[in-house]
Amino acid sequence: MNIRELAKLAGVSASTVSKIMNNKDSSISPSTRERVLQIAKQYNYQSYSSLIEKGTTTLTLGVIFRDTLSMNLTLDGILHAAQNAGYTILLRESGNDPEREAQNISVLCSHHVDGLIWEFVNKESERNIPFVEKNEIPAVIFHSEHGNAVNIDYEELGHQAAQTLADAGHTAIACIKAPIPGREAFTAGYRRCLFENRISLEEDLVFDQIDGPLMQKIASHTISGVVSAHYETAARLYDAVRKLRYELPYDVSLVSLRNESMEPDVLRQLSTFTIPHFAYGEYLCQRLISEIEKGETSLQGFHKTALLDSENTVGIPYSSRSQKITVVGSINIDNYLKMDALPRTGMTVSSSLSASYVGGKAVNQAIGAAKLGQRVSLIGRLGNDVDSDTVYRALNIMNVDSLGVKRCSGYKTGQAYIFVQRDGDSMISILSGANEALQPQDIQASARVFENTAFCLVQTEIPMETVMETCRIAKAHGAQTILKPVACGVLPEELLRHVDILVPNETELNAICPGASDLEAQAAHLINAGVGTVIVTLGAKGCFVKTAQDAAYFPAVPSDVVDASGAADAFISALASYLLEGRSLHTAVKIASHAASFAIAREGVTPALVDKNTLESFVMQREPELLQTN
Repeated sequence: MNIRELAKLAGVSASTVSKIMNNKDSSISPSTRERVLQIAKQYNYQSYSSLIEKGTTTLTLGVIFRDTLSMNLTLDGILHAAQNAGYTILLRESGNDPEREAQNISVLCSHHVDGLIWEFVNKESERNIPFVEKNEIPAVIFHSEHGNAVNIDYEELGHQAAQTLADAGHTAIACIKAPIPGREAFTAGYRRCLFENRISLEEDLVFDQIDGPLMQKIASHTISGVVSAHYETAARLYDAVRKLRYELPYDVSLVSLRNESMEPDVLRQLSTFTIPHFAYGEYLCQRLISEIEKGETSLQGFHKTALLDSENTVGIPYSSRSQKITVVGSINIDNYLKMDALPRTGMTVSSSLSASYVGGKAVNQAIGAAKLGQRVSLIGRLGNDVDSDTVYRALNIMNVDSLGVKRCSGYKTGQAYIFVQRDGDSMISILSGANEALQPQDIQASARVFENTAFCLVQTEIPMETVMETCRIAKAHGAQTILKPVACGVLPEELLRHVDILVPNETELNAICPGASDLEAQAAHLINAGVGTVIVTLGAKGCFVKTAQDAAYFPAVPSDVVDASGAADAFISALASYLLEGRSLHTAVKIASHAASFAIAREGVTPALVDKNTLESFVMQREPELLQTN
């Protein structure tokens, strides 16, 4: 900065500045003197700077950072390269203040630095470029979107992180951008990796932070791997996953970037790629010195291969090492009417509350299992109507695989009309609609959906021959079958031989086994007919479990009854989920009883189904021994 520029900023004449700077200011007011000196300090004005001729080599480099604390390793690299080349560094920090940045540039130019390493504050920093060019000072711009900026190749780091997971077989990979300068480039590398590996890019798998939707997708195993551009964010995700009682990399794999200066994380030991800040700083300085001394940039762009430090949190996808639950059956829109007393012949009742939810026993059980952290596929039929769109949206939100769900022209989506009494008792009337269109050949066409299925849940609200074909194909794929008999009579003997677990209530048990004298005899008859296990739900009295080896009664978990219509679906989805996790039959039954207790204390079915974290907190308060590791 020269004397005329300082005078202009201060709003005084050049002679006034000269008098003040040379202590000949007795005739100048104290306020003017203070203002001139303040600006001179801010811009490091030196009255003798004009004595240094432009172009004189000073072997001094100026460096401007936004934040030197966060860039200490890059600065270390700059200092190392400068010292090796015989240069001195003048360092300035701008924070996020454009005015302070302009002052820093003026100060360094007044010192006649040979070159400038400059981190832009923001896009508006470009307006300072003409001033630097006017002073004929070469500059290397870094950490910026400016066209000539030299940046760490975050795109390649994002590609490497995602490729690590792709190489391990992952096809459902999420990305957390997180707060780093190269977040958009990191995401671009992630996207490029998916494209090169022919993995479908879902925009809802790119997250700015850890939130509910991300955790839900992890809990339901919709996501098998995550890449993060920011280590602290990855560490928080690791902790959040562990709080849900999941394990890395068994349930989800995680790869992150990390800074070189970070101490080893003994607790988490995440798989990381180290950001090469030190080498980056060396490169910036070497590039500037090359331009100063040779008049040209002989160095190529900054490229430094990063290596994965460990595979501690990288594994094969959950779907490759664990099995899933497949649900086949009815899909309805549940229409609720709540009243003081259920209607009967010759009686008119009025409703105090009405509501509609996506439902049907297949949907209820599928969503119930998905909320409990299981990977779930659903097979069923919808009408070609507006309700079908509602169902698809609900399944997508809950991360239920709907590949086996199809629309049928000429049919209406199934409807259930549920009358709920004040004490929670209910009465249900079903309009089957498209559920009647689910035929055995449709199950055969969906055979691949049964691959890797541990448990197949099926109900008799679809044609009986379709139920039979479902159980046959499920058994052929090595799955165990759980059948809920609904609105049916005696079950075919061939079907019973394909059922591993039958879950009727007392009314349904009397319908499918009318000849036996009592509940225990009825259950024994079904066991003799080929059923593996019979679980009779008894409402407030709990349930009765019968196998070929033993029989036992289990009490209900006490609860205030608001709506009992979804108790069986909550019970069955939890039973299958915890059997799939390796719990014993009796333990799974007890946990399922807690799930049913939770559900009946709330309105509706799908809104009342409990998630895994809530259920296990619920169980821990009452029977913590049920959750002990097998």
